[in-house]
Amino acid sequence: MKKIISAVLITVMLMTALSFLTACSSYDNTLYVLNWGDYIKPSLIKQFEKETGYKVKYTTMTSNEEMMIKLRSEDCIYDLCFPSDYVIEKLIEEDLLAEINKDNIPNLSNIDPKFLELSNQFDEGCKYSVPYMWGTVGIVYNTELVKEPVDSWDILWDEKYSGQVLMYDSMRDSIGVTLIKLGYDMNTRNPEEVEAAAQALMAQKPIRMGFFGDDAKDTMISGQGALAVVYSGDAMLCCDPDEGNPNLAYVVPKEGSNVWFDNMIIPKTSTKKAMAEEFINFLCDAEVAKENTEYIGYSTPNMAALALMDESWTENPIYNPAQDVLDRCTIFHDLGDFLRVFEEAWNKVYFEN
Repeated sequence: MKKIISAVLITVMLMTALSFLTACSSYDNTLYVLNWGDYIKPSLIKQFEKETGYKVKYTTMTSNEEMMIKLRSEDCIYDLCFPSDYVIEKLIEEDLLAEINKDNIPNLSNIDPKFLELSNQFDEGCKYSVPYMWGTVGIVYNTELVKEPVDSWDILWDEKYSGQVLMYDSMRDSIGVTLIKLGYDMNTRNPEEVEAAAQALMAQKPIRMGFFGDDAKDTMISGQGALAVVYSGDAMLCCDPDEGNPNLAYVVPKEGSNVWFDNMIIPKTSTKKAMAEEFINFLCDAEVAKENTEYIGYSTPNMAALALMDESWTENPIYNPAQDVLDRCTIFHDLGDFLRVFEEAWNKVYFEN
């Protein structure tokens, strides 16, 4: 009887141990990814899982600020994230990122050196991040409603387009383009210049249809708006002859604008650093990057992928702007404590105006 009980006990112990090991194995093979919505082609995640045997737990965020809250948490579970440039600068300052082992990312050689050089502005030596997507901020306009040349931010304050101007529902973007319109640096730390931008935005209220996010695309495609501040990836969809509106066009104004980057980073708290680097390397593969950028619509920094793409992409000035456009664009930087001045100005424009 004791032998039977012992045998049963041993069996139970073995099954418990096996179950524990299986659970641990399952956990160890799960890569926790935090990214913007619809920012990786879903079939590519399945492909990576099939090729590696890993599981990818994909969670979406709606803002850089939301991501920062998650990464600052003591129980942060994420292994790979896709923040924007100025946020990466902040995360590095707060010592929240792991240095990337570039030996594990041979496909890094596919990234155009000019985009690595630009990334140096917020991640010196690209120690903590790898470029994923990039783009510009500009104006989408309806050529049926706007007959004059569109080459300056000033047109967003033209009274003839009252009620037809869509500004972007983003503090840094809307204040940023207004600062540029006024001849100031969009990364200014001068409170008087920020106040001047706030006053200009308040004066614009009768002309504005409102502050828009993703819904700006639908509004412009349907022909309801004359001019809208948008990201270049959204402009690609707006101006697409099949899915968008053939009467729409896009321009980066002559005064300059923002060139932005979303890069791949590994939180310092990650216990799956090598797995995360394997996923980064996968996403930097030329064929994978080509398929991914064509699905998302935002510009790839992967020159090997560009070499595989059709001219409808590579010759499109929205997707692949000329160097002179990039030369007049600026990257957002972390404002540190001065961000409070921007927030106060934005609240004045957004809630009190």
